[in-house]
This record gives sequence, C-alpha cells and structure tokens, in this order.
Amino acid sequence: MKPIIKVIIPAFNEQDSIANVINDIPNSVNEIIVISNNSTDNTEINAKNAGATVLKEPKKGYGFACLKGMDYISKQEIKPDIIVFLDGDYSDFPEQLTEITSPIINDNLDFVVGTRVKKLRESGSMTPQQVFGNWLATFLMKLFFGAKFTDLGPFRAIKYQKLLDLKMQDKTYGWTVEMQLKVLKQKMNYIEIPVKYRNRIGVSKVSGTVKGTIFAGIKILGWIFKYSFK
Repeated sequence: MKPIIKVIIPAFNEQDSIANVINDIPNSVNEIIVISNNSTDNTEINAKNAGATVLKEPKKGYGFACLKGMDYISKQEIKPDIIVFLDGDYSDFPEQLTEITSPIINDNLDFVVGTRVKKLRESGSMTPQQVFGNWLATFLMKLFFGAKFTDLGPFRAIKYQKLLDLKMQDKTYGWTVEMQLKVLKQKMNYIEIPVKYRNRIGVSKVSGTVKGTIFAGIKILGWIFKYSFK
C-alpha cells in the first residue's frame, strides 16, 4: 500500500521561489502545506496558485510555522504515514524527496536527514558560520550522545507517529536540532542521505543577518546542553 506523504514548508517572503519548490516536489506526495510565517509579499498567492494548501502563522519563527502545519494535520481524519520538512527558498532539490523518504518506506527507518555534503553543495550556498555551526552542533551530539549526524539540514523526513512522539516544542531557530536530539534520546532509527544544495533565492532570514546567526547559534547550543545534562 502506498504511504501517505505530506510536506510542510515554512515560508517567510519567498514569493520568487515558492512555486519552484512546489512544482519540483514528486507526485508521490499527497499534500503540500505551505505555512506563510507573516509574509508581506505574494508568497501565499504564488503557493496557492502552484497547488499547495496555504496556512497563515502570524507569530514569526521557524518552529511556530512547523507546529502550525502539524496542528493542521492533526485535525485531518486520515493521518499521513510520513511528514517531510522542506524550506521554501529553493536551496534544496525537492525532487530528491523520493531519496529522503525511501529508507522509511523500504527499510522501516524512523527518521532521515538530507545532509548537505560539501561535494554536492554549490559554491557559496552555505556561509562559513553555517558550516562551522553545523560542525560544532554535530560534534557535540557525537561527543555527548554518540550520534552519527553530520548536518542539521532542513530537508528531512520522519514517520508521522514518531514525530508526534517527539513532542516538539521549539518555536524558532532550534527546531532542527531539537528534533535530532529527541530522536537520539528516544533511540529512534535514523540515517543521513547526501543531498544537493544550491544558493537560495533571496536573502536568508537566519544566516543572512548577524542577529539571526547569533540567535540560531544560542538556540542550537542551548538545546544540546539542555539534553546533555538531563
């Protein structure tokens, strides 16, 4: 039986990229949910015209947007088997969704992270602070938990029930690391899949600003140390 797959895409002012993201998602996906995180441009119109379900989350924050998508799904009568998280800036290659979900469908794994390996990254697609931040976070996860993660990549897939079991809380920049830490703590089965990565369309709301970079770093390290001493 074919699994039910739903995609959650948080988006803040991604009018120039969101339709590209939606159009490149494979037909195996049952529903694409774009959460407009207080967008002030044509993100919502362009996403709707491309065929996505569009929700609005006025509270700014990546986690707020993801939780809005999860709340919407929780109220549906037929629940999905797999949830995929994907950014709306077209830096990931949505057509690789099949590769991301394959270990869950074929090998019964719980969680898959798309890893932005250097050889598959377009030059300049990740800032030096992003590269260092990913290295530091995954190094600490390896040190404290014996983790095999090498990236906090936003392109990821997880069994729906396992996602509910994580009881996600973070409202802003710590969403991805919180998920990975809870996967480790709950001893879920996971794997990383190398994915391609290109320069995003538009300016990053996190790594593109000093403030965003600092707050993201604080959030990520905060979650790691919180779980390390539990």
